[in-house]
Amino acid sequence: MTRIPAPRLVAAAALAAALAACSSETPAGAPEAAETPAAAAAAEPGAPVDLAAVVKEREENFEAIGKAFKAVRGELEKDAPDFALIAASANDINARAMKIEGHFPAGTSTADGFKTEALPTIWEKPEAFKAAATKLVGESAKLASLAPGGDKAAVGAQAMAMGGACKGCHDQFRKDDKK
Repeated sequence: MTRIPAPRLVAAAALAAALAACSSETPAGAPEAAETPAAAAAAEPGAPVDLAAVVKEREENFEAIGKAFKAVRGELEKDAPDFALIAASANDINARAMKIEGHFPAGTSTADGFKTEALPTIWEKPEAFKAAATKLVGESAKLASLAPGGDKAAVGAQAMAMGGACKGCHDQFRKDDKK
Protein backbone atom coordinates (compact mmCIF):
# COMPACT_ATOMS: atom_id res chain seq x y z
CA MET A 1 0.00 0.00 0.00
CA THR A 2 1.38 3.42 -0.98
CA ARG A 3 1.57 5.90 1.87
CA ILE A 4 0.44 9.41 0.90
CA PRO A 5 2.42 12.16 2.67
CA ALA A 6 0.18 14.12 5.08
CA PRO A 7 0.51 17.48 3.28
CA ARG A 8 -0.55 15.92 -0.01
CA LEU A 9 -3.44 14.16 1.70
CA VAL A 10 -4.60 17.48 3.19
CA ALA A 11 -4.26 19.20 -0.19
CA ALA A 12 -6.19 16.41 -1.89
CA ALA A 13 -8.94 16.61 0.72
CA ALA A 14 -9.17 20.39 0.30
CA LEU A 15 -9.37 20.03 -3.48
CA ALA A 16 -12.05 17.35 -3.18
CA ALA A 17 -14.06 19.59 -0.86
CA ALA A 18 -13.74 22.52 -3.26
CA LEU A 19 -14.86 20.38 -6.18
CA ALA A 20 -17.78 19.00 -4.20
CA ALA A 21 -18.86 22.51 -3.28
CA CYS A 22 -18.89 23.54 -6.95
CA SER A 23 -20.92 20.65 -8.27
CA SER A 24 -21.84 17.11 -7.56
CA GLU A 25 -19.53 15.89 -10.29
CA THR A 26 -16.63 17.09 -12.37
CA PRO A 27 -17.89 18.48 -15.70
CA ALA A 28 -17.04 16.31 -18.69
CA GLY A 29 -13.87 17.47 -20.36
CA ALA A 30 -12.69 19.46 -17.35
CA PRO A 31 -8.91 19.52 -17.17
CA GLU A 32 -7.32 18.31 -13.99
CA ALA A 33 -5.70 20.98 -11.87
CA ALA A 34 -1.92 20.77 -12.09
CA GLU A 35 0.27 21.23 -9.06
CA THR A 36 1.77 24.70 -8.72
CA PRO A 37 5.34 25.33 -7.54
CA ALA A 38 3.89 26.62 -4.28
CA ALA A 39 1.81 23.45 -3.86
CA ALA A 40 4.81 21.29 -4.64
CA ALA A 41 6.83 23.11 -1.98
CA ALA A 42 4.02 22.69 0.53
CA ALA A 43 4.00 18.96 -0.21
CA GLU A 44 7.72 18.78 0.44
CA PRO A 45 8.45 20.88 3.52
CA GLY A 46 11.87 22.46 3.47
CA ALA A 47 12.20 22.21 -0.30
CA PRO A 48 13.41 25.46 -1.88
CA VAL A 49 10.78 27.38 -3.84
CA ASP A 50 11.63 29.42 -6.91
CA LEU A 51 9.40 32.40 -6.14
CA ALA A 52 10.12 33.98 -9.52
CA ALA A 53 8.73 30.82 -11.14
CA VAL A 54 5.64 31.06 -8.93
CA VAL A 55 5.05 34.66 -10.03
CA LYS A 56 5.59 33.73 -13.69
CA GLU A 57 3.22 30.78 -13.39
CA ARG A 58 0.51 32.90 -11.79
CA GLU A 59 0.83 35.53 -14.53
CA GLU A 60 0.52 32.82 -17.18
CA ASN A 61 -2.49 31.36 -15.35
CA PHE A 62 -4.29 34.69 -15.32
CA GLU A 63 -3.41 35.39 -18.97
CA ALA A 64 -4.93 32.02 -19.89
CA ILE A 65 -8.07 32.82 -17.86
CA GLY A 66 -8.37 36.11 -19.73
CA LYS A 67 -7.91 34.40 -23.09
CA ALA A 68 -10.55 31.78 -22.25
CA PHE A 69 -13.00 34.46 -21.07
CA LYS A 70 -12.39 36.43 -24.27
CA ALA A 71 -13.30 33.29 -26.23
CA VAL A 72 -16.55 32.97 -24.24
CA ARG A 73 -17.47 36.61 -24.90
CA GLY A 74 -16.59 36.22 -28.58
CA GLU A 75 -18.88 33.22 -28.96
CA LEU A 76 -21.75 34.98 -27.20
CA GLU A 77 -21.51 37.84 -29.71
CA LYS A 78 -22.35 35.40 -32.52
CA ASP A 79 -25.87 34.56 -33.66
CA ALA A 80 -25.10 30.86 -33.21
CA PRO A 81 -22.52 30.47 -30.41
CA ASP A 82 -20.47 27.30 -30.13
CA PHE A 83 -21.67 26.18 -26.71
CA ALA A 84 -19.14 23.33 -26.65
CA LEU A 85 -16.35 25.93 -26.94
CA ILE A 86 -17.98 28.01 -24.21
CA ALA A 87 -18.18 24.96 -21.94
CA ALA A 88 -14.56 24.02 -22.65
CA SER A 89 -13.42 27.58 -21.94
CA ALA A 90 -15.44 27.70 -18.72
CA ASN A 91 -13.95 24.37 -17.63
CA ASP A 92 -10.47 25.75 -18.34
CA ILE A 93 -11.23 28.88 -16.31
CA ASN A 94 -12.60 26.71 -13.51
CA ALA A 95 -9.49 24.50 -13.37
CA ARG A 96 -7.24 27.56 -13.40
CA ALA A 97 -9.36 29.34 -10.77
CA MET A 98 -8.78 26.40 -8.44
CA LYS A 99 -5.05 27.16 -8.61
CA ILE A 100 -5.29 30.86 -7.75
CA GLU A 101 -4.72 30.58 -4.01
CA GLY A 102 -1.55 28.55 -4.53
CA HIS A 103 -0.10 31.23 -6.78
CA PHE A 104 0.24 33.81 -4.01
CA PRO A 105 2.63 32.47 -1.37
CA ALA A 106 4.32 34.88 1.01
CA GLY A 107 7.36 36.48 -0.55
CA THR A 108 5.82 37.15 -3.99
CA SER A 109 4.55 40.71 -3.63
CA THR A 110 5.89 44.06 -4.79
CA ALA A 111 7.27 44.52 -1.27
CA ASP A 112 9.46 41.50 -1.99
CA GLY A 113 10.85 43.07 -5.15
CA PHE A 114 8.59 41.44 -7.71
CA LYS A 115 7.05 43.42 -10.55
CA THR A 116 3.45 42.33 -10.14
CA GLU A 117 -0.06 43.72 -10.29
CA ALA A 118 -0.95 41.86 -7.10
CA LEU A 119 -1.83 44.28 -4.32
CA PRO A 120 -0.57 43.74 -0.75
CA THR A 121 -4.24 43.33 0.24
CA ILE A 122 -3.96 39.72 -0.94
CA TRP A 123 -1.63 38.91 1.96
CA GLU A 124 -3.24 41.38 4.39
CA LYS A 125 -6.75 39.95 3.93
CA PRO A 126 -6.21 36.31 2.97
CA GLU A 127 -9.77 35.21 3.85
CA ALA A 128 -11.28 37.90 1.60
CA PHE A 129 -8.90 36.87 -1.20
CA LYS A 130 -9.81 33.20 -0.72
CA ALA A 131 -13.51 34.10 -0.89
CA ALA A 132 -12.97 36.02 -4.13
CA ALA A 133 -11.07 33.11 -5.70
CA THR A 134 -13.73 30.66 -4.53
CA LYS A 135 -16.43 32.82 -6.10
CA LEU A 136 -14.71 32.55 -9.48
CA VAL A 137 -14.49 28.77 -9.08
CA GLY A 138 -18.24 28.60 -8.44
CA GLU A 139 -19.27 31.00 -11.19
CA SER A 140 -17.09 29.29 -13.81
CA ALA A 141 -18.48 25.88 -12.78
CA LYS A 142 -22.02 27.22 -13.22
CA LEU A 143 -21.13 28.53 -16.68
CA ALA A 144 -19.64 25.18 -17.67
CA SER A 145 -22.79 23.37 -16.53
CA LEU A 146 -25.16 25.77 -18.34
CA ALA A 147 -23.33 25.89 -21.68
CA PRO A 148 -24.34 22.42 -22.95
CA GLY A 149 -28.01 23.44 -22.63
CA GLY A 150 -27.57 25.94 -25.46
CA ASP A 151 -29.67 28.69 -23.83
CA LYS A 152 -27.86 31.80 -25.05
CA ALA A 153 -29.63 34.13 -22.62
CA ALA A 154 -28.88 31.95 -19.57
CA VAL A 155 -25.28 31.35 -20.66
CA GLY A 156 -24.82 35.07 -21.34
CA ALA A 157 -26.19 35.99 -17.92
CA GLN A 158 -23.87 33.48 -16.25
CA ALA A 159 -20.91 34.74 -18.27
CA MET A 160 -21.71 38.20 -16.91
CA ALA A 161 -21.84 36.78 -13.37
CA MET A 162 -18.47 35.11 -13.91
CA GLY A 163 -17.08 38.37 -15.28
CA GLY A 164 -18.40 40.08 -12.16
CA ALA A 165 -16.42 37.62 -10.03
CA CYS A 166 -13.29 38.55 -12.00
CA LYS A 167 -13.99 42.27 -11.65
CA GLY A 168 -14.72 41.98 -7.95
CA CYS A 169 -11.36 40.38 -7.36
CA HIS A 170 -9.54 42.85 -9.62
CA ASP A 171 -11.15 45.81 -7.84
CA GLN A 172 -9.87 44.62 -4.46
CA PHE A 173 -6.67 42.76 -5.17
CA ARG A 174 -5.16 43.92 -8.47
CA LYS A 175 -3.28 47.12 -9.22
CA ASP A 176 -5.12 49.23 -11.76
CA ASP A 177 -2.43 49.78 -14.35
CA LYS A 178 -4.55 52.34 -16.18
CA LYS A 179 -4.35 54.96 -13.42
